Amino acid sequence: MSIASHLFQSIFHPSEITALIKHKFVKPKATLKIRPEQKQKIRCYELLDKTSRSFSSVIKELDEGVRDAVCIFYLVLRGLDTIEDDMSIPIEKKEPLLRSFHEILSQKGWNFTGSGPQEKDRQLLVEFNIVIDEFLSLRKEFRDIIADIANEMGNGMADYAKNAAHNEYGVQTNKDFDKYCYYVAGLVGIGLTRLFAVSGLENPELEKDTELSIHMGLFLQKTNIIRDYLEDLFDGRKFWPKEIWSNYVDDFSYLRESGYETKSLNCLSAIILNSLNHAPECLNYMNQLHNRTVFSFCAIPQVMAIATLALMFRNYDTFQKVVKIRRGEATKLMQRCTNIYEVASIFREYNRIIINKNDPKDPNFMKISVACGKIEKWCATNLSATDICNSPYYTTQETEILLFVGFGLLALTAYLLSYYNWEHFRYDELKISDLFDA
Repeated sequence: MSIASHLFQSIFHPSEITALIKHKFVKPKATLKIRPEQKQKIRCYELLDKTSRSFSSVIKELDEGVRDAVCIFYLVLRGLDTIEDDMSIPIEKKEPLLRSFHEILSQKGWNFTGSGPQEKDRQLLVEFNIVIDEFLSLRKEFRDIIADIANEMGNGMADYAKNAAHNEYGVQTNKDFDKYCYYVAGLVGIGLTRLFAVSGLENPELEKDTELSIHMGLFLQKTNIIRDYLEDLFDGRKFWPKEIWSNYVDDFSYLRESGYETKSLNCLSAIILNSLNHAPECLNYMNQLHNRTVFSFCAIPQVMAIATLALMFRNYDTFQKVVKIRRGEATKLMQRCTNIYEVASIFREYNRIIINKNDPKDPNFMKISVACGKIEKWCATNLSATDICNSPYYTTQETEILLFVGFGLLALTAYLLSYYNWEHFRYDELKISDLFDA
Protein backbone atom coordinates (compact mmCIF):
# COMPACT_ATOMS: atom_id res chain seq x y z
CA MET A 1 0.00 0.00 0.00
CA SER A 2 1.36 3.44 -0.93
CA ILE A 3 2.05 6.29 1.47
CA ALA A 4 -0.89 8.14 -0.10
CA SER A 5 -3.22 5.25 0.79
CA HIS A 6 -1.96 5.21 4.37
CA LEU A 7 -2.47 8.98 4.61
CA PHE A 8 -6.03 8.61 3.30
CA GLN A 9 -6.79 5.93 5.92
CA SER A 10 -5.72 8.38 8.63
CA ILE A 11 -7.51 11.41 7.18
CA PHE A 12 -9.60 11.83 10.34
CA HIS A 13 -6.60 11.24 12.63
CA PRO A 14 -4.26 14.25 12.18
CA SER A 15 -1.61 12.99 14.60
CA GLU A 16 -1.26 9.83 12.49
CA ILE A 17 -0.72 11.90 9.35
CA THR A 18 1.99 13.77 11.20
CA ALA A 19 3.58 10.50 12.28
CA LEU A 20 3.55 9.10 8.74
CA ILE A 21 5.13 12.23 7.27
CA LYS A 22 7.71 12.34 10.05
CA HIS A 23 8.54 8.67 9.46
CA LYS A 24 8.84 9.17 5.71
CA PHE A 25 10.73 12.45 5.54
CA VAL A 26 12.09 13.35 8.98
CA LYS A 27 13.02 10.23 10.93
CA PRO A 28 16.46 8.90 9.92
CA LYS A 29 16.46 5.31 8.73
CA ALA A 30 18.31 2.69 10.75
CA THR A 31 21.69 2.12 9.13
CA LEU A 32 23.81 -0.94 9.75
CA LYS A 33 27.55 -0.46 9.80
CA ILE A 34 28.71 -3.72 8.28
CA ARG A 35 31.99 -3.90 6.41
CA PRO A 36 31.60 -4.89 2.72
CA GLU A 37 33.79 -7.95 3.19
CA GLN A 38 31.39 -9.33 5.83
CA LYS A 39 29.17 -10.80 3.13
CA GLN A 40 27.66 -13.51 5.30
CA LYS A 41 26.56 -11.05 7.96
CA ILE A 42 25.07 -8.81 5.27
CA ARG A 43 23.18 -11.82 3.90
CA CYS A 44 21.83 -12.66 7.37
CA TYR A 45 20.28 -9.20 7.64
CA GLU A 46 18.87 -9.59 4.13
CA LEU A 47 17.27 -12.87 5.23
CA LEU A 48 15.97 -11.06 8.31
CA ASP A 49 14.29 -8.50 6.03
CA LYS A 50 12.72 -11.27 3.98
CA THR A 51 11.36 -13.23 6.94
CA SER A 52 10.06 -10.33 9.05
CA ARG A 53 9.78 -6.70 8.04
CA SER A 54 8.30 -5.67 11.40
CA PHE A 55 10.92 -7.30 13.64
CA SER A 56 13.72 -6.45 11.21
CA SER A 57 13.40 -2.71 11.77
CA VAL A 58 13.40 -2.91 15.58
CA ILE A 59 16.26 -5.43 15.65
CA LYS A 60 18.40 -3.14 13.47
CA GLU A 61 17.95 -0.30 15.97
CA LEU A 62 19.30 -2.31 18.91
CA ASP A 63 22.70 -1.41 20.33
CA GLU A 64 25.59 -3.05 18.51
CA GLY A 65 26.47 -5.10 21.60
CA VAL A 66 23.42 -7.32 21.23
CA ARG A 67 22.04 -6.64 17.74
CA ASP A 68 23.82 -9.45 15.86
CA ALA A 69 22.95 -11.98 18.56
CA VAL A 70 19.25 -11.07 18.41
CA CYS A 71 19.32 -11.21 14.59
CA ILE A 72 20.79 -14.73 14.62
CA PHE A 73 18.47 -15.76 17.46
CA TYR A 74 15.50 -14.70 15.35
CA LEU A 75 16.75 -16.51 12.23
CA VAL A 76 17.45 -19.71 14.18
CA LEU A 77 13.95 -19.76 15.66
CA ARG A 78 12.41 -18.83 12.31
CA GLY A 79 14.22 -21.79 10.74
CA LEU A 80 12.93 -24.06 13.49
CA ASP A 81 9.41 -22.71 13.08
CA THR A 82 9.53 -23.17 9.29
CA ILE A 83 10.26 -26.88 9.72
CA GLU A 84 7.51 -27.23 12.32
CA ASP A 85 4.91 -25.45 10.14
CA ASP A 86 5.70 -27.37 6.93
CA MET A 87 2.99 -30.00 6.55
CA SER A 88 4.79 -31.50 3.53
CA ILE A 89 7.56 -32.88 5.78
CA PRO A 90 6.57 -36.34 7.11
CA ILE A 91 6.57 -36.65 10.90
CA GLU A 92 9.23 -39.39 10.71
CA LYS A 93 11.63 -36.79 9.29
CA LYS A 94 10.29 -33.71 11.07
CA GLU A 95 10.50 -34.97 14.65
CA PRO A 96 14.26 -35.76 14.70
CA LEU A 97 14.98 -32.48 12.89
CA LEU A 98 13.15 -30.49 15.56
CA ARG A 99 14.73 -32.37 18.46
CA SER A 100 18.29 -32.08 17.12
CA PHE A 101 18.09 -28.53 15.77
CA HIS A 102 20.19 -27.11 18.62
CA GLU A 103 22.97 -29.56 17.66
CA ILE A 104 22.67 -28.65 13.97
CA LEU A 105 23.73 -25.12 14.92
CA SER A 106 27.29 -26.46 15.37
CA GLN A 107 27.39 -28.33 12.05
CA LYS A 108 29.18 -26.06 9.58
CA GLY A 109 27.78 -26.30 6.08
CA TRP A 110 24.37 -27.71 7.11
CA ASN A 111 21.33 -26.59 5.16
CA PHE A 112 17.90 -27.99 4.37
CA THR A 113 16.30 -28.20 0.93
CA GLY A 114 13.39 -30.46 1.83
CA SER A 115 10.82 -27.73 2.52
CA GLY A 116 7.75 -27.60 0.32
CA PRO A 117 7.89 -25.16 -2.60
CA GLN A 118 5.07 -23.08 -1.06
CA GLU A 119 6.90 -22.44 2.22
CA LYS A 120 7.50 -18.68 2.27
CA ASP A 121 10.69 -18.96 4.36
CA ARG A 122 12.13 -21.92 2.45
CA GLN A 123 15.13 -19.88 1.29
CA LEU A 124 16.25 -19.31 4.87
CA LEU A 125 16.76 -23.05 5.34
CA VAL A 126 18.39 -23.40 1.92
CA GLU A 127 21.02 -20.86 3.04
CA PHE A 128 21.09 -21.90 6.70
CA ASN A 129 24.81 -22.67 6.47
CA ILE A 130 25.35 -18.89 6.44
CA VAL A 131 23.31 -18.50 9.63
CA ILE A 132 25.35 -21.26 11.26
CA ASP A 133 28.64 -19.54 10.37
CA GLU A 134 27.42 -16.28 11.92
CA PHE A 135 26.08 -18.15 14.95
CA LEU A 136 29.51 -19.71 15.52
CA SER A 137 31.13 -16.27 15.37
CA LEU A 138 29.06 -14.98 18.32
CA ARG A 139 30.32 -14.86 21.91
CA LYS A 140 30.04 -18.21 23.67
CA GLU A 141 27.56 -16.78 26.17
CA PHE A 142 25.25 -15.80 23.29
CA ARG A 143 25.67 -19.17 21.56
CA ASP A 144 24.83 -21.07 24.73
CA ILE A 145 21.61 -19.09 25.26
CA ILE A 146 20.44 -19.49 21.65
CA ALA A 147 21.21 -23.23 21.59
CA ASP A 148 19.52 -23.74 24.96
CA ILE A 149 16.29 -22.05 23.83
CA ALA A 150 16.37 -23.88 20.47
CA ASN A 151 16.73 -27.18 22.34
CA GLU A 152 13.70 -26.65 24.59
CA MET A 153 11.60 -25.11 21.82
CA GLY A 154 12.48 -27.82 19.31
CA ASN A 155 11.52 -30.59 21.72
CA GLY A 156 8.28 -28.83 22.60
CA MET A 157 7.40 -28.43 18.93
CA ALA A 158 8.22 -32.09 18.31
CA ASP A 159 5.89 -33.15 21.11
CA TYR A 160 3.05 -31.17 19.56
CA ALA A 161 3.89 -32.32 16.01
CA LYS A 162 3.46 -35.98 16.94
CA ASN A 163 0.44 -35.36 19.18
CA ALA A 164 -2.38 -36.76 17.06
CA ALA A 165 -5.10 -35.38 19.32
CA HIS A 166 -3.66 -31.86 19.12
CA ASN A 167 -3.33 -32.06 15.35
CA GLU A 168 -6.92 -33.24 14.92
CA TYR A 169 -8.79 -31.39 17.65
CA GLY A 170 -6.52 -28.41 18.37
CA VAL A 171 -5.82 -26.79 21.74
CA GLN A 172 -8.22 -28.17 24.35
CA THR A 173 -7.80 -26.39 27.69
CA ASN A 174 -6.60 -22.99 28.88
CA LYS A 175 -3.66 -24.79 30.47
CA ASP A 176 -2.81 -26.30 27.08
CA PHE A 177 -3.15 -22.84 25.55
CA ASP A 178 -0.57 -21.42 27.96
CA LYS A 179 1.73 -24.40 27.39
CA TYR A 180 1.62 -24.10 23.60
CA CYS A 181 2.21 -20.34 23.74
CA TYR A 182 5.09 -20.93 26.16
CA TYR A 183 6.92 -23.13 23.66
CA VAL A 184 6.43 -20.83 20.67
CA ALA A 185 6.69 -17.42 22.37
CA GLY A 186 7.36 -17.59 26.12
CA LEU A 187 10.73 -19.17 25.44
CA VAL A 188 11.50 -16.33 23.04
CA GLY A 189 10.90 -13.87 25.88
CA ILE A 190 13.21 -15.83 28.18
CA GLY A 191 15.94 -16.04 25.53
CA LEU A 192 15.82 -12.35 24.71
CA THR A 193 15.95 -11.39 28.38
CA ARG A 194 19.01 -13.59 28.87
CA LEU A 195 20.70 -12.03 25.82
CA PHE A 196 20.01 -8.52 27.11
CA ALA A 197 21.36 -9.40 30.56
CA VAL A 198 24.53 -11.16 29.29
CA SER A 199 25.25 -8.28 26.91
CA GLY A 200 25.49 -5.88 29.86
CA LEU A 201 22.79 -3.60 28.44
CA GLU A 202 20.36 -4.64 31.16
CA ASN A 203 20.63 -5.59 34.82
CA PRO A 204 21.58 -9.30 35.21
CA GLU A 205 18.84 -9.55 37.86
CA LEU A 206 16.25 -9.18 35.09
CA GLU A 207 16.75 -12.72 33.80
CA LYS A 208 16.05 -14.27 37.20
CA ASP A 209 12.32 -13.51 37.00
CA THR A 210 11.49 -15.78 34.06
CA GLU A 211 7.73 -15.44 34.70
CA LEU A 212 7.80 -11.81 33.56
CA SER A 213 9.61 -12.80 30.35
CA ILE A 214 7.02 -15.50 29.72
CA HIS A 215 4.15 -13.03 30.17
CA MET A 216 5.72 -10.79 27.49
CA GLY A 217 5.75 -13.66 25.00
CA LEU A 218 2.30 -14.99 25.84
CA PHE A 219 0.66 -11.57 25.53
CA LEU A 220 1.97 -11.21 21.97
CA GLN A 221 1.33 -14.81 20.89
CA LYS A 222 -2.23 -14.92 22.20
CA THR A 223 -3.04 -11.64 20.47
CA ASN A 224 -1.71 -13.04 17.19
CA ILE A 225 -3.73 -16.24 17.62
CA ILE A 226 -6.92 -14.27 18.22
CA ARG A 227 -6.27 -12.08 15.19
CA ASP A 228 -5.48 -15.07 12.94
CA TYR A 229 -8.76 -16.89 13.60
CA LEU A 230 -9.83 -16.99 9.95
CA GLU A 231 -6.43 -17.88 8.50
CA ASP A 232 -5.94 -20.74 10.96
CA LEU A 233 -9.50 -21.98 10.39
CA PHE A 234 -8.90 -22.24 6.65
CA ASP A 235 -5.60 -24.06 7.35
CA GLY A 236 -7.43 -26.58 9.53
CA ARG A 237 -5.88 -25.37 12.80
CA LYS A 238 -7.57 -24.60 16.11
CA PHE A 239 -5.39 -22.60 18.48
CA TRP A 240 -8.29 -21.04 20.39
CA PRO A 241 -8.78 -23.33 23.41
CA LYS A 242 -11.89 -25.49 23.24
CA GLU A 243 -12.42 -24.76 26.93
CA ILE A 244 -13.36 -21.23 25.83
CA TRP A 245 -15.12 -21.54 22.46
CA SER A 246 -17.19 -24.62 23.37
CA ASN A 247 -19.12 -22.47 25.86
CA TYR A 248 -20.59 -20.55 22.94
CA VAL A 249 -20.72 -22.81 19.85
CA ASP A 250 -20.65 -26.54 19.10
CA ASP A 251 -18.17 -26.18 16.27
CA PHE A 252 -15.22 -23.77 16.01
CA SER A 253 -16.22 -22.73 12.49
CA TYR A 254 -19.66 -21.57 13.66
CA LEU A 255 -18.09 -18.43 15.13
CA ARG A 256 -18.09 -16.87 11.66
CA GLU A 257 -21.52 -18.14 10.61
CA SER A 258 -24.63 -16.00 10.33
CA GLY A 259 -26.93 -16.29 13.33
CA TYR A 260 -24.11 -16.71 15.85
CA GLU A 261 -23.03 -13.05 16.03
CA THR A 262 -23.83 -12.46 19.70
CA LYS A 263 -22.33 -15.75 20.85
CA SER A 264 -19.26 -15.10 18.69
CA LEU A 265 -18.69 -11.66 20.18
CA ASN A 266 -19.04 -13.04 23.71
CA CYS A 267 -16.55 -15.80 22.86
CA LEU A 268 -14.20 -13.19 21.43
CA SER A 269 -14.36 -11.17 24.66
CA ALA A 270 -13.60 -14.33 26.65
CA ILE A 271 -10.39 -15.10 24.77
CA ILE A 272 -9.34 -11.43 24.74
CA LEU A 273 -9.82 -11.50 28.52
CA ASN A 274 -7.40 -14.45 28.62
CA SER A 275 -4.79 -12.32 26.85
CA LEU A 276 -5.48 -9.11 28.82
CA ASN A 277 -4.59 -10.86 32.07
CA HIS A 278 -0.92 -10.77 31.01
CA ALA A 279 -0.83 -6.99 30.50
CA PRO A 280 0.07 -5.83 34.06
CA GLU A 281 3.06 -8.21 34.17
CA CYS A 282 4.21 -6.94 30.77
CA LEU A 283 4.19 -3.42 32.20
CA ASN A 284 6.16 -4.70 35.21
CA TYR A 285 8.79 -6.16 32.87
CA MET A 286 9.16 -3.00 30.77
CA ASN A 287 9.34 -0.86 33.90
CA GLN A 288 12.63 -2.62 34.78
CA LEU A 289 14.38 -1.89 31.46
CA HIS A 290 17.12 0.75 31.30
CA ASN A 291 18.64 0.70 27.82
CA ARG A 292 16.76 2.91 25.36
CA THR A 293 17.06 0.59 22.35
CA VAL A 294 16.15 -2.51 24.37
CA PHE A 295 13.14 -0.69 25.78
CA SER A 296 11.86 0.31 22.33
CA PHE A 297 12.51 -3.19 21.00
CA CYS A 298 10.37 -4.70 23.77
CA ALA A 299 7.71 -1.98 23.97
CA ILE A 300 6.78 -1.61 20.30
CA PRO A 301 5.28 -5.13 19.89
CA GLN A 302 3.50 -4.78 23.25
CA VAL A 303 1.71 -1.54 22.38
CA MET A 304 0.78 -2.98 18.97
CA ALA A 305 -0.75 -5.93 20.83
CA ILE A 306 -2.88 -3.85 23.21
CA ALA A 307 -4.00 -1.66 20.28
CA THR A 308 -4.95 -4.76 18.27
CA LEU A 309 -6.90 -6.22 21.20
CA ALA A 310 -8.83 -2.96 21.56
CA LEU A 311 -9.62 -2.98 17.84
CA MET A 312 -10.81 -6.60 17.87
CA PHE A 313 -12.84 -6.33 21.08
CA ARG A 314 -16.58 -6.65 20.31
CA ASN A 315 -15.64 -6.39 16.61
CA TYR A 316 -17.31 -9.05 14.46
CA ASP A 317 -14.89 -8.31 11.60
CA THR A 318 -12.40 -10.47 13.53
CA PHE A 319 -14.29 -13.52 12.24
CA GLN A 320 -14.57 -12.25 8.67
CA LYS A 321 -11.07 -10.95 7.87
CA VAL A 322 -7.67 -10.16 9.36
CA VAL A 323 -8.18 -7.06 11.49
CA LYS A 324 -5.20 -4.71 11.54
CA ILE A 325 -4.59 -1.28 13.00
CA ARG A 326 -3.95 1.53 10.53
CA ARG A 327 -0.38 2.08 9.36
CA GLY A 328 -0.57 5.67 10.58
CA GLU A 329 -1.68 4.52 14.01
CA ALA A 330 1.10 1.92 14.16
CA THR A 331 3.68 4.50 13.10
CA LYS A 332 2.52 6.94 15.78
CA LEU A 333 2.70 4.21 18.43
CA MET A 334 6.24 3.27 17.38
CA GLN A 335 7.35 6.88 17.70
CA ARG A 336 5.83 7.16 21.17
CA CYS A 337 7.63 4.11 22.60
CA THR A 338 10.43 6.10 24.20
CA ASN A 339 9.84 5.52 27.92
CA ILE A 340 7.63 3.65 30.37
CA TYR A 341 5.45 6.72 30.95
CA GLU A 342 4.41 6.94 27.31
CA VAL A 343 3.93 3.17 27.07
CA ALA A 344 1.77 3.14 30.20
CA SER A 345 -0.22 5.99 28.72
CA ILE A 346 -0.78 3.97 25.53
CA PHE A 347 -1.88 0.93 27.51
CA ARG A 348 -4.31 3.05 29.48
CA GLU A 349 -5.74 4.68 26.33
CA TYR A 350 -6.54 1.35 24.67
CA ASN A 351 -7.60 -0.16 27.97
CA ARG A 352 -10.25 2.54 28.22
CA ILE A 353 -11.42 1.81 24.68
CA ILE A 354 -12.05 -1.76 25.81
CA ILE A 355 -13.83 -0.51 28.95
CA ASN A 356 -16.09 1.73 26.86
CA LYS A 357 -16.93 -1.13 24.46
CA ASN A 358 -17.55 -3.65 27.25
CA ASP A 359 -21.16 -4.83 27.07
CA PRO A 360 -23.09 -5.39 30.36
CA LYS A 361 -25.03 -8.16 28.57
CA ASP A 362 -21.81 -10.06 27.92
CA PRO A 363 -21.34 -12.87 30.50
CA ASN A 364 -17.67 -11.85 30.68
CA PHE A 365 -18.53 -8.23 31.54
CA MET A 366 -17.43 -8.32 35.18
CA LYS A 367 -14.25 -10.30 34.55
CA ILE A 368 -13.22 -7.92 31.77
CA SER A 369 -13.94 -4.96 34.05
CA VAL A 370 -11.66 -6.50 36.69
CA ALA A 371 -8.87 -7.19 34.17
CA CYS A 372 -9.05 -3.64 32.83
CA GLY A 373 -9.17 -2.35 36.40
CA LYS A 374 -5.85 -4.08 37.11
CA ILE A 375 -4.22 -2.24 34.21
CA GLU A 376 -5.63 1.06 35.49
CA LYS A 377 -4.43 0.22 38.99
CA TRP A 378 -0.92 -0.54 37.70
CA CYS A 379 -0.71 2.90 36.13
CA ALA A 380 -2.06 4.62 39.25
CA THR A 381 0.22 2.65 41.61
CA ASN A 382 3.49 2.74 39.71
CA LEU A 383 3.34 6.10 37.97
CA SER A 384 2.14 9.46 39.18
CA ALA A 385 -0.62 11.22 37.28
CA THR A 386 1.80 13.82 35.95
CA ASP A 387 4.14 11.11 34.65
CA ILE A 388 1.61 9.60 32.28
CA CYS A 389 1.19 11.90 29.31
CA ASN A 390 -2.32 12.91 28.28
CA SER A 391 -1.43 15.85 26.06
CA PRO A 392 -1.97 15.87 22.28
CA TYR A 393 0.82 14.18 20.36
CA TYR A 394 2.05 17.29 18.58
CA THR A 395 5.53 18.69 18.95
CA THR A 396 6.35 22.12 17.47
CA GLN A 397 7.83 20.40 14.42
CA GLU A 398 4.79 18.16 14.01
CA THR A 399 2.43 21.12 14.25
CA GLU A 400 4.35 22.93 11.51
CA ILE A 401 4.20 19.86 9.28
CA LEU A 402 0.47 19.45 9.89
CA LEU A 403 -0.24 23.12 9.15
CA PHE A 404 1.79 22.87 5.94
CA VAL A 405 -0.20 19.83 4.83
CA GLY A 406 -3.48 21.51 5.79
CA PHE A 407 -2.74 24.65 3.81
CA GLY A 408 -1.60 22.50 0.90
CA LEU A 409 -4.88 20.58 0.87
CA LEU A 410 -6.87 23.83 1.06
CA ALA A 411 -4.91 25.27 -1.85
CA LEU A 412 -5.44 22.11 -3.91
CA THR A 413 -9.18 22.15 -3.17
CA ALA A 414 -9.46 25.81 -4.17
CA TYR A 415 -7.61 25.10 -7.41
CA LEU A 416 -9.86 22.17 -8.32
CA LEU A 417 -13.00 24.17 -7.60
CA SER A 418 -11.81 27.03 -9.78
CA TYR A 419 -10.68 24.74 -12.60
CA TYR A 420 -13.89 22.73 -12.91
CA ASN A 421 -17.37 24.12 -13.34
CA TRP A 422 -19.04 23.37 -10.05
CA GLU A 423 -22.47 23.27 -11.77
CA HIS A 424 -21.32 20.12 -13.57
CA PHE A 425 -21.46 18.28 -10.29
CA ARG A 426 -25.07 19.17 -9.44
CA TYR A 427 -26.91 16.09 -8.32
CA ASP A 428 -29.80 16.55 -10.73
CA GLU A 429 -27.46 16.56 -13.74
CA LEU A 430 -25.32 13.60 -12.72
CA LYS A 431 -26.06 10.45 -14.68
CA ILE A 432 -25.32 6.97 -13.38
CA SER A 433 -23.44 6.21 -16.58
CA ASP A 434 -20.97 9.02 -15.77
CA LEU A 435 -19.67 6.95 -12.84
CA PHE A 436 -18.42 4.30 -15.24
CA ASP A 437 -16.98 6.52 -17.94
CA ALA A 438 -13.20 6.50 -17.97
